[in-house]
Amino acid sequence: MADATTASPTMMNEAAVSSERIAPRRLIAFLIMVFGMFMSILDIQIVSASLTEIQAGLSASSTEVSWVQTAYLIAEVIAIPLSGFLSRALGTRLLFTISAAGFTISSFICGFASSIEQMILWRALQGFLGAGMIPTVFASAYTVFPRSKIYIVGPIIGLVATLAPTIGPTVGGYITDAMSWHWLFFINVVPGIGIIIGVWMLVDFDQPNFELLDRFDWFGLIAMAGFLGSLEYVLEEGPQYEWLQDTSVAVCAAICLVSAIGFFYRVLTADEPIVDISAFANRNFGVGCLLSFCVGIGLYGLTYVYPRYLAEVRGYSALMIGETMFVSGATMFLMAPIVGRLMLKVDMRYIIAFGLITFGLGSYQMTWITRDYDFYELLVPQILRGIGMMCAMVPTNNIALGTLTPDRVKNASGLFNLTRNLGGAVGLAVINEILNDRTDLHISRLQDRVHWGNATATEMLDMLTQRMQGLGDASLMAMKELSMIVHRQAVVMGYSDAFLILTIFYFGLSLLVMLLKKPALLSSGGGH
Repeated sequence: MADATTASPTMMNEAAVSSERIAPRRLIAFLIMVFGMFMSILDIQIVSASLTEIQAGLSASSTEVSWVQTAYLIAEVIAIPLSGFLSRALGTRLLFTISAAGFTISSFICGFASSIEQMILWRALQGFLGAGMIPTVFASAYTVFPRSKIYIVGPIIGLVATLAPTIGPTVGGYITDAMSWHWLFFINVVPGIGIIIGVWMLVDFDQPNFELLDRFDWFGLIAMAGFLGSLEYVLEEGPQYEWLQDTSVAVCAAICLVSAIGFFYRVLTADEPIVDISAFANRNFGVGCLLSFCVGIGLYGLTYVYPRYLAEVRGYSALMIGETMFVSGATMFLMAPIVGRLMLKVDMRYIIAFGLITFGLGSYQMTWITRDYDFYELLVPQILRGIGMMCAMVPTNNIALGTLTPDRVKNASGLFNLTRNLGGAVGLAVINEILNDRTDLHISRLQDRVHWGNATATEMLDMLTQRMQGLGDASLMAMKELSMIVHRQAVVMGYSDAFLILTIFYFGLSLLVMLLKKPALLSSGGGH
């Protein structure tokens, strides 16, 4: 008896140490999965910088080529929440292998697409199959590794989730400039094969439960696809088609409403719902999802606004835009380990609030924007954006998913990632609407002030007329030039308004952390 009692502290310490140790095999398997997730998220934005080249290559209209993005996003939004059920039924290993294989094969076929219809079809399949990799990585991070090691694992997935969309235009610009748009898709093939082999050989996190497939809720899937797919379409297409004034947007809005009713009815009544929304009963998860939604607005919104400004106002090429946008990505990369360390010592709610305020400050600096803003003027706002995004994203991931019991993480991970993507879709729709409305307003106001009684306007017109002498109808050309100057100034003022609204939004959002319960500090000794 004495021997047992004297030995027990040593045995307990050894057990604790072994449970805290990350097995190298599992860490390598996880890093391979993270790379798969990186490819899947990157593919949303990698194409955005090269849509004009794809449009020319496939002889498509500007409306048709926008569906190369929209089809991917709609398919991904439908698949992400479905992954929770599939992960429990098929197991992490089989689901991730199928997702990676489907993503790789459809990427390869996209590169050979010879018509816009083929491209849209294969992009949708690429988005649907690749989406399963994203929440599976999040779920694995919070179920496979000891909670005391989340300060290492958490920043890795947070970095990938934020860095991939940010550097997408950079990578896309370089690939298209160096080779051709086809390589935006071919570049996925070799890494994809490596991921498939690596995951199949190394992942052993859990066991499948194939019996769940017998209770698969097909009605729930159809309702969810109708709800989320039509919602994504409305948010994507609404701003450019005057919302419900367009027939297709109005029809999709109606489908969205009916499908949403059917979806929530099935989720609340089915024995084995396709998505388990009971995780929202956990306050930290619910508030964490709301924060993730709002962070998604900034993550995807500013990844859209900066390139649009640089192309529309500065006339930058895809490659130049990518080089300018790289600052945010580099900042996020450098911040990831710092945030991981901070989570060991500082209340995560304070880190999130600091991140949101820093993000707001980055947006505030852009409210002074002029048409001359270039790399150096955008430097500090982009650094602040990178710092703010990492400080807001990584602790939010941990507060939302790290406090749930392991058996609930798989379903919850799908919901959590869905909120970030929907936040991005809502953010793009709102930002587009703000830019369009405010630009129209500023054009109207500026044109009212540009008249013959305005000395500055007449001086400018005289100067332009003199410059155009000998090139044709000088006065008419001068009037056109002045009109372009007025329009460009109105566009810049529209951007300033959008940044001001984002500033107010993120400063206000920082107060939301007060709703979170105080989470346990992460510590290398196993947490409190």
